[in-house]
Amino acid sequence: MSSDQRLPILTVENVSKAFGGLQAVDRADLEVAEGSITGLIGPNGAGKTTLFNLVSGFIKPDSGRITFQGERIDGLPPHQVFRRGLVRTFQIPRELGGMTVVENLMLVPGEQAGESLWNAWFMPWRVSDQEDANFTKAEDVLRFLNLHHLRDEYALNLSGGQKKLLELGRTLMCDPKMIMLVEPAAGVNRTLMRDIVNDIKRLRVERGITFFVIEHDMDIVALLCDRLIVMAEGTKLAEGSPDEVRADERVLDAYLGGRGR
Repeated sequence: MSSDQRLPILTVENVSKAFGGLQAVDRADLEVAEGSITGLIGPNGAGKTTLFNLVSGFIKPDSGRITFQGERIDGLPPHQVFRRGLVRTFQIPRELGGMTVVENLMLVPGEQAGESLWNAWFMPWRVSDQEDANFTKAEDVLRFLNLHHLRDEYALNLSGGQKKLLELGRTLMCDPKMIMLVEPAAGVNRTLMRDIVNDIKRLRVERGITFFVIEHDMDIVALLCDRLIVMAEGTKLAEGSPDEVRADERVLDAYLGGRGR
């Protein structure tokens, strides 16, 4: 089934957000098809990051609706959005540098038994069983991402690209339905970037994960994404395949004609 025929997993309807006199997002409407890898592009100041923050719950919209898997999520705090299986990364990875790679992953799953003093004192076997399961899952994720050889390395010692992979791995620890990626190519060498692109494609095929990606590198976007959504001046300007978007005069004008703030 093509991305055009898939049902939307994420729907943004007439969403707006202003910061003082700046209208960052202006009555934006867009959909992300389930099982797709959809790119969000646009000139600087187009509203892309603000839109991601609205969807993931880091800020609340002034108006409009955001729906994920048929349920409204606009206005929910980030941890509740996370629990619904919608997770995100950040432009600058937020690893815990003083912990090992595997420890960074094991911290992710929520509602861990070890967080309760009662469990730690009176049901230590439950804590131990859960830690063993989390460790096994973390090792599986690291093998999938070809990071297993760095399992016991401190996260602060990883390269920029390896930190991007680690952040992707952290999202996988919570069995996400959709991952929002912010500039996965930024600061990553081309060899490691190919690994990241291949991992994302494998996750879509093998685990059915939907991806929504902000990226400025058009070569990576064309290689990775099924469909592109273009934002300019806080709203959707155009949508289509990478080839269609590249040929759209409105998009060329937005990038070259000074429409982005």
